[in-house]
Amino acid sequence: MPKQISMLTMVMVAAGLLMITGIACADTVKIGVVENLSGSQASLDQPSLNGVKLALKEINDAGGVLGKKVEILIRDGKSDPATLATVTEGLMDQGISAVTGLSDTTMVLASAPAAQRAGIAFVSSGATSPSLPNEVGDSLFIEPFGDNVQAAAAAEYAYNDLGARSVWVLYDKAMDYTYLLQRYFCDRFGGLGGAIISKATYQTGDTDFRAQITSLKAKTSLPDILFISSGPDDIGTIVKQVRDMGIKTPIVGGDGYDTPLLGKVAGPTAATDVYFTTHVALDSIGAKPFVQSYKKMFGHGPENGFAALGYDAFNLIINAVKNAGTTDPKAVKAALAATKGFKGVTGTINFPKGIRVPQKSVSIIKVEAGKFIFVKEVMPSEIPAP
Repeated sequence: MPKQISMLTMVMVAAGLLMITGIACADTVKIGVVENLSGSQASLDQPSLNGVKLALKEINDAGGVLGKKVEILIRDGKSDPATLATVTEGLMDQGISAVTGLSDTTMVLASAPAAQRAGIAFVSSGATSPSLPNEVGDSLFIEPFGDNVQAAAAAEYAYNDLGARSVWVLYDKAMDYTYLLQRYFCDRFGGLGGAIISKATYQTGDTDFRAQITSLKAKTSLPDILFISSGPDDIGTIVKQVRDMGIKTPIVGGDGYDTPLLGKVAGPTAATDVYFTTHVALDSIGAKPFVQSYKKMFGHGPENGFAALGYDAFNLIINAVKNAGTTDPKAVKAALAATKGFKGVTGTINFPKGIRVPQKSVSIIKVEAGKFIFVKEVMPSEIPAP
């Protein structure tokens, strides 16, 4: 009998050790990737996913992290908030160390609460609302600059470089991103002494903007610029209709323009004298190694700056896993919060204590005959409060 008890005890101890070993020594480091690979956000999120895949290949080719290969678990949110909430929730029991993805504030607000409840870090690769992390909780980080930064950069460029003193504003009233971007722009442009002559709105899903443009044309005189705060699916159509109705005024906007759809839908004749803010100039010297690697892997250059954002966000998480020395989600989250001096393609990332939004410079891009041309890098002198 004592021998039987001893054998049973040994088996139980061995089983316990195997369980512990299985937890501590998982075969791979798992990272969740939630992107909208279909629907209105696909032109931003598919390049973002490609950036993740490139980073994953480079990391694994170099031996992985903590002596383990890295694995990604990809989920398509289909540009639908309800779907995003469901697929993100489904990742929470898959043994992941963190989650990344998504390029829009509304989409992140649908997805990230699941990670917050689970205590797992979510690094948004492209959402830009500066108040977003505090709306969700201490598990949410954003990798790009905030909308208040890019809007202030656009306002200062329009006022100082384009010589604009008046603006007409059009924005999508159904999107947090477009509403906030135009609000921050107007705050800074007005602070510089510029005049906002009027604002017009539209709704996500609209395809005919002629009523708003007709109202603009009816004014006694046209403003110096048009600030159109739009998502990627709409901007090509809006620019085309503005130009088709005879308005040649310069158009200014944010990183929602950073999509091949702008030139493709508007066409080269219409997509001219358009300016937008974004996260990186892909033709810059600093981005050259990333661009070359991207071309080698996918057979073409990065579609837009969101490819670089996805790449940086994933590398940022792996850097945190390395610094934490473990795959434990709580330790990874703490390591992310302590990030200092992380150098990415889109800039250097620091998260000051209690702040989960980095402050980075802004690239100004000019669209001429449908082609994107880097103009300058801007760090605004004043930034509106979130």
